[in-house]
Amino acid sequence: MARMARLLTSLLGLITCASASLLPQRPLVATTHNHIPPQTDSIPLPLVVWHGLGDNYQAEGLRSIGDLANETNLGTYTYFIRLDEDASADRTATFLGNVTEQVLKVCHDIATHPILSRAPAINGLGFSQGGQFLRAYVQRCNNPPVHTLITFGSQHNGISEFQNCADNDWICKSWDGYLKRNTWSDFVQSRLVPAQYYRNPEDLNGYLESSNFLADINNEREVKNATYRANLKKLKKLIMFMFEEDTTVVPKESAHFAEYNQTSDEVTKLQDRSLYKEDWLGLKWLDEKHRLEFKIAEGKHMQLSEELLRNTFKRYFGVNSTFEDDAE
Repeated sequence: MARMARLLTSLLGLITCASASLLPQRPLVATTHNHIPPQTDSIPLPLVVWHGLGDNYQAEGLRSIGDLANETNLGTYTYFIRLDEDASADRTATFLGNVTEQVLKVCHDIATHPILSRAPAINGLGFSQGGQFLRAYVQRCNNPPVHTLITFGSQHNGISEFQNCADNDWICKSWDGYLKRNTWSDFVQSRLVPAQYYRNPEDLNGYLESSNFLADINNEREVKNATYRANLKKLKKLIMFMFEEDTTVVPKESAHFAEYNQTSDEVTKLQDRSLYKEDWLGLKWLDEKHRLEFKIAEGKHMQLSEELLRNTFKRYFGVNSTFEDDAE
């Protein structure tokens, strides 16, 4: 335990020194969101944003995206998910914490929020790991329900590598080695966030037996959770963006729920996987109803242009956004 405590101390040091934000640094025009009028056909649905690893809900880049959402669709109330009101603690929670407990807290926060709880529905925007966490919100609680969920560079099918360390970064290498040796321990699975969506196709037995988060939320275990499938089918749209030059997320194809074989270098698309064919999550159903979209974004991980975001917000979050909605 003493060694674990020293490693935790080292990790906190890494968190302090890491880049403060994974989102665009150039601030956009600021706007203030203090009140949303009663929901009408002329007011966009509230937008809920879950940021990624190493970011915090008060980050300037993240707030500028909220401003852009309101500028694009006037009247958009944006709520930034936070696991702590203190920005530094919220950032730390992207590295350290039990994801199952974090999702439960977010479910409670949204369901009791004075504005969000009165909305007929909300839209969801997830950046990197925030994307699969927002999907977990949909599957596990969905109150209020999510109308449209958009994810950018998310690890829907997990990661098979934690991170690449610089040659002289011995603290990083110590953590990487510790994680690789102890990935499926209760200590790691209940405390280190990225480990809870680690998924190596060459070690599926360990993953299915010990994964705290992803194996459950992807309905990969023998006993399926029917609620997960029923709730995800309520989405009007699920749009998943993969960054074309992403080297941060390994494999990058995880953003599209694809399976990557490191040995053969082969990619198995979602549509060719049992998860889709047997419809464990309702993704096949969504696809057949034209509610599932796979998008490619230029650039590296989280290199988001204002043009891409503006077009996305206008197309999917606007009052006049209409989708083909086939009945079951």
